[in-house]
Amino acid sequence: MEALPLDDITVLDLSIARAGPTAVRQLADWGANVVRIESPGGGFEAGGQSSPDYLNLHRNKRSICINLKNANGKNLFHAMVSQSDVVIENMRTPVKHKLGFDYKTLKEINPKIILGSISGFGQTGPYAERGGVDQIAQGMSGMMRVTGLPEHGPVRAGVAISDVTAGLQLAIGIMVALHERQKTGFGRWVHTSLLESMIGMLDFQAARWTVDGDDPPQSGNDHPTLGPMGMYRTLDGHINLAASGGRLWEAFCGELESTEWLTDVRFASARARKANRSELNRLIEERLKMDTSFNWVTRLNSVGVPCGPVNGVSDAFADPQVEHLGMAVETEHPDAGQIHIIRNATNIDGLSNDIRRPSPRKGEHAHEILSSFGFDEQGISELYENGAVHKNESC
Repeated sequence: MEALPLDDITVLDLSIARAGPTAVRQLADWGANVVRIESPGGGFEAGGQSSPDYLNLHRNKRSICINLKNANGKNLFHAMVSQSDVVIENMRTPVKHKLGFDYKTLKEINPKIILGSISGFGQTGPYAERGGVDQIAQGMSGMMRVTGLPEHGPVRAGVAISDVTAGLQLAIGIMVALHERQKTGFGRWVHTSLLESMIGMLDFQAARWTVDGDDPPQSGNDHPTLGPMGMYRTLDGHINLAASGGRLWEAFCGELESTEWLTDVRFASARARKANRSELNRLIEERLKMDTSFNWVTRLNSVGVPCGPVNGVSDAFADPQVEHLGMAVETEHPDAGQIHIIRNATNIDGLSNDIRRPSPRKGEHAHEILSSFGFDEQGISELYENGAVHKNESC
């Protein structure tokens, strides 16, 4: 098997739902030895372990079922911490302290350990003990008030954006801590939250408020400040285009056979185009409705104006560029058979980010994981007998 950059890193994954597992997946995809520690009884995962979501989210991981509320199970976990590099969790703050999985406790066991934590709203503060989910964070951050059409009210982003963003932010932080540990020999507590990730994702809309006191409104499908840049109707559908100024604006007007817009005082400057956006958009759509989306995408790109279709998910995966990029990777799953999983979107030249291991059955790898942590056959049998570890069929 090909050597990967993180194949010397062992990660203990205590996370559930989406944000934590997203962070873990980033490490797993680049070779980390990920041990997914699951609890006996019903799982938290929506749709179960055969759902597309689970199959995609938990690839490249192994699973063991440990009763962490059992003293023997907790002792086992602490023994594994002593031999590991990273622990990742997204428990509510009081829960990890109650169970003894907080950073102070883990650092005493292994000073090199890096604890990665995701919460709803932060590890401290008035909301620290609240549970949080994606849509709550979207609403609290301001994201839903800048998304959607003004006349329709606030709208959530169509993906679990705070979960995924928090997971990516945590993975980056863990990489930083791993790099620092090479110099200091000590680990760190790395943490973020759904709310922090969403505030960060607001980016220039947030900066408009913090710098200028400008509370950004909904912009619909138009760019908040530039134009024309947004979604427009064509003869048979919609396209997105960006022709906000300079050479792009000139080329756009030329391709639409509307060069009179270049000298029209309503549209002659970026400020004027923004002030008269509604009228300009109406005139643009009059022209665009004279041809198909496919033809406009071809025509506008041919003169250097960025333009693309508005696809459904199935259309996106049928796009020749997406097919060329190989975003859907075929893999074999013991239960689901031949399936396609979404590959890691980061490319590192000379390294493969293939799916090396399908998502695990709950507790599937208990014996090999325990062996890798130094337990012999007698020790493994004792862990089953004392209730610390459940065999996969009893999880």
